[in-house]
Amino acid sequence: MTEKSSNKLPCLVGLIPAGGQADRLAPLPCSKEILPLGFYYSTEKGHKRPKVACHFLLDGMRLAGVKKAFIILRPGKWDIPAYFGSGESFGIDLAYLVRKLPFGVPFTLDCAYPFIDNCLVACGLPDIIFRPDDAFRKLSEKQEASGADLVLGLFPTENLHKWDLVELDNKNRLMRILPRPHNGTSGYTWCISVWSPKFSLFLHRFIENALKRQADGKCIQVNDELPMGTVFQSALADGLLVEHVLFKDGFCLDIGTPEDLQKALCMHLGLV
Repeated sequence: MTEKSSNKLPCLVGLIPAGGQADRLAPLPCSKEILPLGFYYSTEKGHKRPKVACHFLLDGMRLAGVKKAFIILRPGKWDIPAYFGSGESFGIDLAYLVRKLPFGVPFTLDCAYPFIDNCLVACGLPDIIFRPDDAFRKLSEKQEASGADLVLGLFPTENLHKWDLVELDNKNRLMRILPRPHNGTSGYTWCISVWSPKFSLFLHRFIENALKRQADGKCIQVNDELPMGTVFQSALADGLLVEHVLFKDGFCLDIGTPEDLQKALCMHLGLV
């Protein structure tokens, strides 16, 4: 009997870029991805343990059915694999990749292409706290139902100028994505996403073309950082099917500045 493997959905794999310098918070005693923000009850230990920033992201991925994830590091951030290890204690099998290019999140993510080219990907930033907890699951369901190449999780946020801006029309249809810096004053931002192998290939070719232009001296200097929103907008403009899930009552908070880190620590966020 022939197996019906062709009808089986690809596995959902987590992808976490953790190559940042954390310059806005420096100096830190550890990588910002493992800064403690609250506590959780460990059934393994039988008591409460500190819960670090990236743990919230892993929980959201696990609720969506993610069983393995890649964390992409820059050299020197060895405290992250030292803390999370194999991921067994956190419910997800973890592997670690080391990035070579310093030009921003899209370049960091593309390091994983050989490992995720045939997978559905759940991607989130490890220094952003978001609610609801099941947001990744809702994105995964949207992708499965629509067959979208890319599904963005959209959230209201303060200080919109710090984020990529996603503009919707009056029927909540996605119009365009404006990477920061921008002059937009109303809209939503994305902070999580789920995408198909087609978008992984699009991202990979986008990065290949960008590196070729760099080699030709046409773009990307060492100090430039390419926003992920630029890649998302390019995918939309090139005709990829880009869907979204709008979390009007949700929130997201970037802990990458002293003010927002303090806010995360003071708000509790249901972390205990």
